[in-house]
Amino acid sequence: MPGTVKLHRVLRAPAERVYRAFINPHAMAKWSPPDGFYGVYDDLEARVGGTYKAKFVNFTTGEEHAFGGEYVELVENERIRYTDRFDDPNMPGEMSMTVTLTPVSCGTELTLLQEGIPDVIPVEMCHLGWQESLAALARLVEPEINQ
Repeated sequence: MPGTVKLHRVLRAPAERVYRAFINPHAMAKWSPPDGFYGVYDDLEARVGGTYKAKFVNFTTGEEHAFGGEYVELVENERIRYTDRFDDPNMPGEMSMTVTLTPVSCGTELTLLQEGIPDVIPVEMCHLGWQESLAALARLVEPEINQ
């Protein structure tokens, strides 16, 4: 039975900066891979109907996990919905991701919902990976550097 992960985090950054971190391939490569991996994002077209290709590379072994998807909904600074599908036939099915951004007094409330996680990926490991990624996202978007 495909799994689901839901996460919530408040970031000390405006929604515009957080939104941009989800649609910029260089930003995605910096914050989205979990610890021990680096990311490579190719052909990211952040528009409804646009697609992306990416891979996470295990820094220890060099093993790659390639995936891609399509943008289903983009509401600037508010919501991003896209699909994910692994290239590996051992991880079948299509996942869906919904990112919701809500301005709050100290920055932005971020809610993530990832559905359809393949059975071969333990949901608790996916949850841990997302926690690592969101910590990296905070390190990217929270500093305000005006030079």
